[in-house]
Amino acid sequence: MISIKFLVENRTNKSGVLAEHGLAIYIEACGKKILFDAGSTDIIIENAERMGVKLDEIDMAVVSHGHYDHTGGFPAFCGINENAPIYIHRNAFREIYDVKDGRPYGKMSGIRWTDEQRKALEKRLVLTDGAVMIDEDICITGTLPDEEGFVPTEPFMYIDEDGSTKLDDMSHEQCLVIRQDEGLYVFSGCSHKGVVSAINGAKAAFPGEDIALLVAGMHLFNSSAEERSRVVEKITAAGAHKIIPVHCTGLEAICDLKMKMGDRCILASAGDSYEG
Repeated sequence: MISIKFLVENRTNKSGVLAEHGLAIYIEACGKKILFDAGSTDIIIENAERMGVKLDEIDMAVVSHGHYDHTGGFPAFCGINENAPIYIHRNAFREIYDVKDGRPYGKMSGIRWTDEQRKALEKRLVLTDGAVMIDEDICITGTLPDEEGFVPTEPFMYIDEDGSTKLDDMSHEQCLVIRQDEGLYVFSGCSHKGVVSAINGAKAAFPGEDIALLVAGMHLFNSSAEERSRVVEKITAAGAHKIIPVHCTGLEAICDLKMKMGDRCILASAGDSYEG
């Protein structure tokens, strides 16, 4: 049995529930209460209260990758929850920017915690790299495998400690995978390395298992119709029984997925729940 609640998402149709550009998901499975990402700001606190989620009872948290719209709510979360470890990739603290004309551009897209906030959270952070098995049925994938031929729809750059700029290989992106009797439940924050990479990472953690549900931001909001079609075909070919596209997937891609998969594509926004 698994229970999923969308605490933060780009959209909402629930009265009294707030939306923002970000993602935060509450999961109950395998006897654990898990927070996957924390949105952009502290609205996770108000939404959790309205949805009856007790943040102080969460056992562990997972950070999908080091971008502000998935990490901004963690300082507020840690003000309520004093014990849950936060599993975050060791490369997630890069100073990351969008790219324009081959150079870093705009406001910093990485984690925007203040120095004081990061210092306060440091004792809670569990730095990942490779796969981490929480128990026999829960895995944090660590760095996801590269997908052959994949071209990111939105590249990023980071400024290294020596001041040099480098393309971000998104090595800090990771998925949460939970095994249930019916198969794997896969949670991907943005799929910057490709949603197929997320699926392959889950299958590597639990060989031979089916994908019961893929919950993912798929970062297709600015992709071409041709690219969307390619990804939709790959998702269906990968054999995911059901999907919930969220956050950065984009409305056009969500429509494409819904047309292709019908009832197997489930729509969700802030305030919604799913029981499996």
